[in-house]
Amino acid sequence: MLKATVALLLCTASWAADITVAHAWAKATVPGQSVGAAYFSITSKQDAVLEEVQSPVAGMVMIHEMKMDKGMMQMHEVDGGLKLPAGKSIELKPGGLHIMLMELKSPLKAGERVPLTLVIKSKGKSQTVQVNADIKPLGE
Repeated sequence: MLKATVALLLCTASWAADITVAHAWAKATVPGQSVGAAYFSITSKQDAVLEEVQSPVAGMVMIHEMKMDKGMMQMHEVDGGLKLPAGKSIELKPGGLHIMLMELKSPLKAGERVPLTLVIKSKGKSQTVQVNADIKPLGE
């Protein structure tokens, strides 16, 4: 039984190692601001989908995209999750793909961190990846 448990844990750790998240950060917010945003680069060694993001600092978290549509900047939720093609780095950044932190429970303060739980699905299995995004001061 112990060998089976160890083998299962090693498989899970190996799968999680197929996901690389780098340069995670969020913008500081001002008191009373109810929304924030987080950004990072994510790479998967195999085709996968970032299905969901969770955070204890927000009542709701969504994967959003901003893009021009008929000369106007539009923001909308990414339907069906964010596709992660094998070996391709996807960058979440201001003005493009990003994580919306809505219904903030308190302001995001520069120098602190935002914990994020990424729910990623690949080959029919879901896995979580824990990320801590550094909060940068306003204007950076």
